[in-house]
Amino acid sequence: MADRYKIEKNTNVMNVQFQTQRYVMSRKVNIVANETQPADRRVQRTRLALRDALISLLIERGWDDITIQDLCERANVGRSTFYLHFQNKEQLLVSGFDDLRAWLRTQTAGFTNGASGSLPFVRGLIEHVSEQRILFRVIIGRGSGHVVQKRFREMVNQLVEAQICLPTSGWKQEAGARYVAGALVELLAWWVDVGNKRTADDIEYLFYQLTLPAIKQLGAGI
Repeated sequence: MADRYKIEKNTNVMNVQFQTQRYVMSRKVNIVANETQPADRRVQRTRLALRDALISLLIERGWDDITIQDLCERANVGRSTFYLHFQNKEQLLVSGFDDLRAWLRTQTAGFTNGASGSLPFVRGLIEHVSEQRILFRVIIGRGSGHVVQKRFREMVNQLVEAQICLPTSGWKQEAGARYVAGALVELLAWWVDVGNKRTADDIEYLFYQLTLPAIKQLGAGI
């Protein structure tokens, strides 16, 4: 494996750096709504350091064995500093998924529902998982913690609902969105566990092959 993988996106996307020894992923998402009031750089550095610490510890130990003290020591910050930014480690985890969701939603501009059968965020998510397979094994693979997997599922479900459900949607669309999101998460979980036997194209094709009828019906209002 190469010593380092680096993926660079534009300012409204996310920068991801992988280092072989630490498996650190640094994500910087600039939301357009916040551009007029940029966050203090020290705050950004602290939050990024804590996120890096969480990612590396997730891979090393798993969710259940990580403590606040572990995170602070790895990020080289005090406990009081941690609690200025996050109430607990789950909130830190959710902030990372929030950034990922924000980036994925930039790919859905111009799409209001799934009537065409396309969910624009899906390709970006599949590629993201492919590029960060080691990390996603502890997020959704066999060794993932319940809390981590639950929060990831919630993120995917929110993305699906944003494309399929309208304010006037009924229970069938809400339930259907959960069904489609669950299918995607389970397919990704299988993929990260079996290794590199299948490409991102294979996974995207299979996902739509299995779910396209449901997505079209849900997008059309059933």
